[in-house]
Amino acid sequence: MTSRLVPALAIVVGVLVWAGQTPATSRTFAADIAALSEPGGYFDTDNLISNERSYLHVVPALRALSQQRGAYLGVGPDQNFSYIAHLRPSIAIVIDIRRDNLLLQLLFKALFEMAPTRAAYLGLLTGRAPPGPARATGDLESIVRHVDRTPALAPAERSGLQARIAGVIDRFGLPLSAADHRTIAGLHSRFIDAGLGLQFNSSGRPPQYNYPTYRDLLLETDRAGVRRSFLATDEAFAFVKALQARDLVIPVVGDLAGSKAVAAVGNFLAARGERVSAFYVSNVEFYLFRQGSFARFVANLERLPRAPDGLIVRSVFSGAHIEPGYNSASVTQPMADLVSGFAAGRFRQYGEIIAASR
Repeated sequence: MTSRLVPALAIVVGVLVWAGQTPATSRTFAADIAALSEPGGYFDTDNLISNERSYLHVVPALRALSQQRGAYLGVGPDQNFSYIAHLRPSIAIVIDIRRDNLLLQLLFKALFEMAPTRAAYLGLLTGRAPPGPARATGDLESIVRHVDRTPALAPAERSGLQARIAGVIDRFGLPLSAADHRTIAGLHSRFIDAGLGLQFNSSGRPPQYNYPTYRDLLLETDRAGVRRSFLATDEAFAFVKALQARDLVIPVVGDLAGSKAVAAVGNFLAARGERVSAFYVSNVEFYLFRQGSFARFVANLERLPRAPDGLIVRSVFSGAHIEPGYNSASVTQPMADLVSGFAAGRFRQYGEIIAASR
């Protein structure tokens, strides 16, 4: 490991503890994952990053719920961290049918532990040396420019970094195989090889022309033109880092319409006295309708302990919601409205829940 990585890696186990609370144990983290997960399934995308350019348009709705300190549920990759940064939940659970998403979340968790700053985090994720300490907390655009013009690690440096990451992940206490560690290293290498030009991919076909790059997602704004990603400010990064340090961002393998995971999450949250303030489902509902399993998802949703004004956050890829310049629309619907509307027969087609979104 050369000296170029010293600013990023010097504080490997330092963590920022939010509100004076102490970290949970790794045993609890691993046990929670095992207790809440069900067998994984297949989905034909890599989901390393989002393909939803509009994802920050729902931030005002999440910020309006931030005083509740409720629970957050979500699917997929690090888009969740931006929602967590603004909702300010007391706990976050990321449920995804793909086991690779669990492994990706373990990579992210390790990088949060290793990185003292958001610039260091982005440098570790993309395998680039971060800017020096004097510029480590600069504006996001400057950090992005630095990453774009900094060469990726040489092979020996990459191997050394990934070995250190594997050591951090091993401390989380999960029973990972050598194949799991190779998968994690492979996922990380995708970020290193593509840098901030990385795009969402579907199996067997290249990214669509209008899919955002990782750079686009980081620099995206809300409708008021304010950058809102979890790396946009030191405060946003610090909140997510602190929640990760307390083992309260829990990745779970599960089908939203499955028989175990969502129900187990509901029981887990109820036992903690938590209520769900927001549930980000991306466009999973589209596939659940197509598979005939949407009713099972609603039944699972009904069993969750929900805040009275809790929201579903969904993405839409066609229709009137999409604004010029965007490939998707990020919209919300009260969870109570979805549950009661389905029971009343108002939501029997995908288009009907989209029409009810705002």
